[in-house]
Amino acid sequence: MPISDPFEDFGDVAELARGLDANDPAVRRVAVLALAETADPEAVPALARAAADADPDVRRQAALSLGGFDGPETAAALAGALVDPDRAVAAAAAESLTELKDASAGRSLLPLAGHADAFVRAAALRALRSLRLPEALGPAVAALGDAEPAVRAQGVGVIAYLKREETLPSLIAAARDGDADVRRAAVGGLAFSHHASAVEAMAGALRDPDWSVRETAAEALGRAGTSESAEVLIAALADTTWQVRQKALRSLGRLKARRAVPTVIAALSDEMASLRKEAAAALGEIADPAARAGLEGLASDSDPDVRKTARWALERLAA
Repeated sequence: MPISDPFEDFGDVAELARGLDANDPAVRRVAVLALAETADPEAVPALARAAADADPDVRRQAALSLGGFDGPETAAALAGALVDPDRAVAAAAAESLTELKDASAGRSLLPLAGHADAFVRAAALRALRSLRLPEALGPAVAALGDAEPAVRAQGVGVIAYLKREETLPSLIAAARDGDADVRRAAVGGLAFSHHASAVEAMAGALRDPDWSVRETAAEALGRAGTSESAEVLIAALADTTWQVRQKALRSLGRLKARRAVPTVIAALSDEMASLRKEAAAALGEIADPAARAGLEGLASDSDPDVRKTARWALERLAA
């Protein structure tokens, strides 16, 4: 297999761009690929032109290729491709938009958060999320009233990434949404706050009928880092779904909750190796000498990862 030379000259951008004028769409598509391979920001105008090509395959390839670039010009081209009548082109643009890192690029997306098409609204909000653009807060809050759950979930994502205390009422309300995906996003988004109302909402989500929401709540309570969460997390160790129990164990370890030690020790005998390992890790984080006998009992465990984690935990107790 040939080794790629990082200093290889992929060709002059202007020369490669001339391929976009060919009559054959296959040739134009190859030109798009060649332009993308240069990784030269000067290729962005040519790729933006290709994103408006008459052929949908060329437009789709251009939208995909723009994902390797950043900045306002890239965002503007992808915003145009996002509303393309061909759904494959729009889907490619939506994926590439998630690669944007330049916050100034987000300004091309703000108007699309109110677009008539729910797919466009959701994709625009999804791209705005990681850009943490303060101006996106208004459209994101408005999205919480959208008829489409996917749009509401992406609106929650934008709000959560901004991590503003004044948005807590909106996130708490979204944690009671009728759609599980929206509730899960909201509960996870609350983890940035130590406010009592946020902790109460996350704790309440441990009783959600959807196990994935409960799992997110168990993890979020550990990330929020409040010792008051220990009691509800201990109770979550009796959840019927193992994923919830696993995250509860991890969070109890993160919180170094000594009051949880007896219940966590009981989890060392769980039939699932992954939960025995998680319990051992939690006891190592808590580092309570009362866990020594239980951890020593894992010396002959059938799972090597459990044995390794137990040894690590015992070293933590001895430190």
